[in-house]
Amino acid sequence: MLLGDQHVVVVDLGFGDAGKGATVDWLCANGSVSAVVRFNGGAQAAHNVVADGRHHRFAQFGSGTFAGVPTLLSRHMLVEPIALAAESVALARLGVADPLALLRIDGDALLTTPIHVAANRAREDARGAARHGSCGLGIGETADYALNHRAPTVADCRDPRQLTRLLDDLAKHYAPLIGDRIGSIAELVTLYREFAAAVRIVGPDTLARFAAHGRLVFEGAQGVLLDEWRGLHPHTTWSTVEPRYARGMVESLGAHPYVLGVTRTYLTRHGAGPFPTEDPTLALPEPHNSTGEYQGAFRVGHFDPILLRYAIEACGGVDGLSVTHLDQRSGVRSAAAYLTDNGVVDALRCGPWQDLAYQEHLTRILSSARPVLEDLPADPVHAIGSLLHTPVALTAHGPSRADRVPAAVAGAAG
Repeated sequence: MLLGDQHVVVVDLGFGDAGKGATVDWLCANGSVSAVVRFNGGAQAAHNVVADGRHHRFAQFGSGTFAGVPTLLSRHMLVEPIALAAESVALARLGVADPLALLRIDGDALLTTPIHVAANRAREDARGAARHGSCGLGIGETADYALNHRAPTVADCRDPRQLTRLLDDLAKHYAPLIGDRIGSIAELVTLYREFAAAVRIVGPDTLARFAAHGRLVFEGAQGVLLDEWRGLHPHTTWSTVEPRYARGMVESLGAHPYVLGVTRTYLTRHGAGPFPTEDPTLALPEPHNSTGEYQGAFRVGHFDPILLRYAIEACGGVDGLSVTHLDQRSGVRSAAAYLTDNGVVDALRCGPWQDLAYQEHLTRILSSARPVLEDLPADPVHAIGSLLHTPVALTAHGPSRADRVPAAVAGAAG
C-alpha cells in the first residue's frame, strides 16, 4: 500500500490544476481511507476526476466521492450551500447514491453567501485591466469580512433568528458596493434552513472518529504559489494553501502526516499574475480547463523547478511527489535560471510568514523574468525528483484513475 497507514496531505505545488483531485481519488480507491478532509478554499475549487467512465469537477465534495469515501469539510473551509446543493445533484446524476449522506460539515466553517459573491465580482470588475485573477465566487470577501465582523457560519443556519441578524449586518456592510443586488434575506434564511436540515453539521471530535476507522487524506485546494501569505501577491487566494492547517489537524491526533506535493511535468496558471516560463506555443491538450469569466485565460508554460522548489520550502518540505501529465510533454523544457532586472536568478527564498511586502517584491522580480531553458532528460521522473530534491511517489500517464502508477512500479516497468 502506497505510504503505508499514514495520514496523507495532498497539496498542489504550483498555481493549481496540477491533478490534486485525481491523486486523492487514486489514494481512496483501495478502501484504506476513512475520510477525505478538505482543509482550505471553498466553492472555487475545480478538481477533475475521471474514474470508471465518469468525470466530475469536484468543488466542495472531496475527490474520494466516486470511491464512496466520506468528506469532512473542516472549519478551515468556506462553505457555499447553493453551489454545494448543485454539486450534490450533479453527483447523483453520475450514479453517486445520496451524495449528501457522505458529507460532514464543521459548524465553525464560514458561510459564503450570494452577498459575498456579488461584492467579489463588483470589486474585480472595478479593477479593469489590473484584475487579480479572482474566480468571482466570493472567497476573498468571505475571509476578509470575517476578520473584523461576526460572520455567519454553517452552524448559524440552524438558528433563523441569529442567521437573519448576521445576514442583515452583512447586507448593510456591502450595500454601498453592490446596492440592490443583495436580494431577499428572508428567502436566503429559508434556503439555509433547508440546507442545515439536509446535511450533517458536526463538531471538532469528528476528525478523531474518522481517524479511528482508517487513514485520512487531506485534500488541499488551489496551489501553494497562490497561497495568501506565500503566493505572489496580489495575485493570490484568500486561503492558506500550504499545509500548516492540515498538519495541525493530524498532529492533534498524535500523528505525523505524509505530505504529497503534486506537480505537472509543465506548469499552468489560470488568470492574471507572473508566470516566467509561460509559452503560448506549447501544444498541450487541456480538455478540463478553459478561460473563466473572472479568472481569465488558462495559461501553460515549461517546467519550473525554481518556483516549485520555492513552493516546497513554503510548505515546510514535502515527503514525496505526485507527478502528473507524463503523457503530455511535447516541446516542454525546464527552467535553469531567470534573467531579470535584478540579474540572474536561479533560486527564490521564502521571506517571513505574513510578509506581503516581500511577496510583492518577488512578484516584481518575476514579472520581468525571462527563463533560461534546458531540455529535460529522457527519464523525466528521475529528473524531476532530482531537480526538486524530493522522491517521486506516484506518477500519472493520463487523466483517469487507471493511469496512475506508484513510482516504484513505474520505474520497474521502464
